[in-house]
Amino acid sequence: MLFLCAIAVLSSAAAMILLYHHAESIGLVDKPDERKRHVGNIPLIGGLSAFFGVIVSMCFEGQSLLFTNALLGTGAVLALTGALDDRFDLSVRARLLVQTAAVLTMIYLTGVYVHTLGHLFGYNLELGMFGIPVTLIAVIGLLNAFNMMDGIDGLAGMLTLVSIGAISVFQGISQWHSIILLLLLAAALLPDLAANLDLIGRKVFLGDAGSVMVGYFLAWTLIHISQQAQPNLSTVDVLWCVALPVLDTLSVMVRRMREGKSPFKPDRGHIHHIMMDAGFGPHTTLVLLVGLAVSLVFMGTLTRHLAPGSNLLTFVALSIIYIALVGRIYRAQRARKASAAATAPALKPMMQPPQMVAQLNASVVGGSYKEDDEKTQRKAAGSSKQ
Repeated sequence: MLFLCAIAVLSSAAAMILLYHHAESIGLVDKPDERKRHVGNIPLIGGLSAFFGVIVSMCFEGQSLLFTNALLGTGAVLALTGALDDRFDLSVRARLLVQTAAVLTMIYLTGVYVHTLGHLFGYNLELGMFGIPVTLIAVIGLLNAFNMMDGIDGLAGMLTLVSIGAISVFQGISQWHSIILLLLLAAALLPDLAANLDLIGRKVFLGDAGSVMVGYFLAWTLIHISQQAQPNLSTVDVLWCVALPVLDTLSVMVRRMREGKSPFKPDRGHIHHIMMDAGFGPHTTLVLLVGLAVSLVFMGTLTRHLAPGSNLLTFVALSIIYIALVGRIYRAQRARKASAAATAPALKPMMQPPQMVAQLNASVVGGSYKEDDEKTQRKAAGSSKQ
């Protein structure tokens, strides 16, 4: 396993070095704007490099499972679509169409989907064919959740590592072979994280190709291991493994729809934006959010020992609290910004002297200069006569 992880790291690093020198020429760079506060054009190659590392290391893994091959194939389509979105800014409709096609293809090839919610409230909740639209919503929702969380350096990558660690804890370390793809993904993300956090070399970003890919791989791995006959990971445990991205995405979408906006319209209303607007620096925000993600996973490990259904109610209650609290903070920040913007124009005239006063001062100063010049000329004339 360590050998495969080393291959993933080295392959990802080599791909990053190669792509870095061509990113500008092919247009895979992120340019700053009013929503993106970084300095200069940053290559969007971290995700593509990580995907290459996963592909190369899986070639050395030796297994040829239908589920893994289908996941890598459809994941390649999404990674390519993400790269095209980074380059040409594709429409939401086009992206959703490709994502839907990838999920349905995966279901068709493997037969894997959310067919049961497990034992809840004394009942085995079987979904049957209704599980297909549930799977579609779950996978597309999670991959876009990680895409939306990719707002500050290292956040999407670190949350991916937290989720993979959580799955390992819930699943059991001895079952690592069932999540080998995710373990190799974690290794392949290390060069991107190191460059993204300015630990080595020059800065790169994960890009939509990377954030969509990690969400897609996580979603399908969680579905696969939670839908087995005797799963170690329940359907509700899945929610705790990816709690922070799910909670933040729900909060943002609810707020946008309440405001009459598209739930996919980007803004600065995510939790990392709110924390930075509150005065926290990027690195502090990263550390606090990673700590929050780990705390939520720990909460999930505690609630899984409750009666069936109680852990789901706990997550629902937490979701309601999170949505209400974050929404309130966002509205308060926006109100303060609006008040400051309205006050600023009114203060400008008060800070400048009125026009009549300015003219009077100019005339007085000009007159004094004129009188001084006349006195100087008279003195000069008198001295010349003498």
